[in-house]
Amino acid sequence: MALTGAPRVALATAADAVGLDDDVAPLSAALDRHGVMSRLCVWDDPRVDWAAWDLVVLRSTWDYPRRREAFVRWAARVAAVAPLCNQPDVVLWNSDKRYLLELADRDVVIVPSTVHAPDELVTLPTTGQFVVKPAVSAGAQDTRRYGQSERAAARAHGRMLQAQGRHVLVQPYVDGVDDRGETALVYIDGVYSHAIRKGPILAGATRTVGGLFAAEDIDARTPTAQECAAADAALDALPFARADLLYARVDLLPGPDGTPLLLEVELVEPSLFLRFATGAPDRFARAIVARL
Repeated sequence: MALTGAPRVALATAADAVGLDDDVAPLSAALDRHGVMSRLCVWDDPRVDWAAWDLVVLRSTWDYPRRREAFVRWAARVAAVAPLCNQPDVVLWNSDKRYLLELADRDVVIVPSTVHAPDELVTLPTTGQFVVKPAVSAGAQDTRRYGQSERAAARAHGRMLQAQGRHVLVQPYVDGVDDRGETALVYIDGVYSHAIRKGPILAGATRTVGGLFAAEDIDARTPTAQECAAADAALDALPFARADLLYARVDLLPGPDGTPLLLEVELVEPSLFLRFATGAPDRFARAIVARL
């Protein structure tokens, strides 16, 4: 229920994502408890007056990968009339997974990655299974796992992405994910909040939800000390102060020797899995209130 005279927070979403973001209900309820009125607003809806909001928080804008340039321009326009979290320079940097190479140069241990421009020949690993995906993607969209016997299909996949003007990211498939899964650590205002386990989503045919993201098997998880250290190292290597980020999610895979490997640092529109951790919605709401 809207509160008369209450601060107003817009939760930016995509039209096709309305009703699919499990974070909305617990976050909206927590904001209401803290005296803040919130509403979902579709990021590319021309009828939205962003200047009418006290704060705009990027949430489920999951359709931007095919329109990244328009999305980046939109973020800059919004930030000119209302505070935006996370900030437009974060959106620009983090919405293209080529940032992984930059973090690797800063000694962050990533899943080994090669990036191929639209006019470059895509090279594939000569052993083991591997993953081909666009450098700009969300929710495992256009992401496929291949074996060595499927190299022709993998090359065709890469050429298809390049024909769309997209950079192609190639990574080895990290087998440890089949047993341990992926660990995602959530940070609010740069401080660790909670973590979850994702089951492997590329183990077979990928089922998508609303055409926006792969269906996921999620459970709460207590990360290991190694995983916490790896996530902290990734955040400390960012070209932004971690405390300036309203939210961040660090996704890790278990390497062959158990070393956590950085898969992604999600700073634009990550699911934060608020319902899997007691107190997480209120922690997030308090962080939003502090920025009003």
